[in-house]
Amino acid sequence: MIMKQLPITTYGMEILRKKTIPVKDVDMNIIETVGNMFYTMEKADGVGLAAPQVDIDKAIAVIDVSHYDEYAHIKPFVIINPVIEESHGLWHAEEGCLSIPGIKLNIPRAEKIYVTYYDLDMNEVNLEADKLLGRVLQHEIDHLNGKLFTDLIDEDEKKRIKRDLRDIKKGLIETGYKLLINEEKIR
Repeated sequence: MIMKQLPITTYGMEILRKKTIPVKDVDMNIIETVGNMFYTMEKADGVGLAAPQVDIDKAIAVIDVSHYDEYAHIKPFVIINPVIEESHGLWHAEEGCLSIPGIKLNIPRAEKIYVTYYDLDMNEVNLEADKLLGRVLQHEIDHLNGKLFTDLIDEDEKKRIKRDLRDIKKGLIETGYKLLINEEKIR
């Protein structure tokens, strides 16, 4: 199967604000989509990518934190229909998003989470995650629920980045990866 780099949806697009549709079964289309999502995430130097970020309305995300030493033992994986069952503590750390390029913000997230999801074989998986892996999972699960990391900042911070967000909406940004802007332009 030849992998395809998919354009990444950008801030302001409606699909990033919609709750995704749960996956009922995995077919060849889903398998191909997941392969393309991993390829796209790698080309964009990301650690996570949710289906709405490639204009697909399904509850799927891919995660790869293996290039960090402490996570070298964790192979890249897919999460289907994930649910955060429990969360504990609070941890602030810098976060960015491939759909909101150029903006990095200090975001509060749960320090530890317990997640239930399905793998590509539709086997249920229960995972306890903290630190970076927990943060990436929370970020991607938020995407599947129509929530962006910019929703987690205070009003002063929102005012500070307002112009940058407007520029992203207008496509006045440069990245090293393909973007889908205003649902029509691919750059």
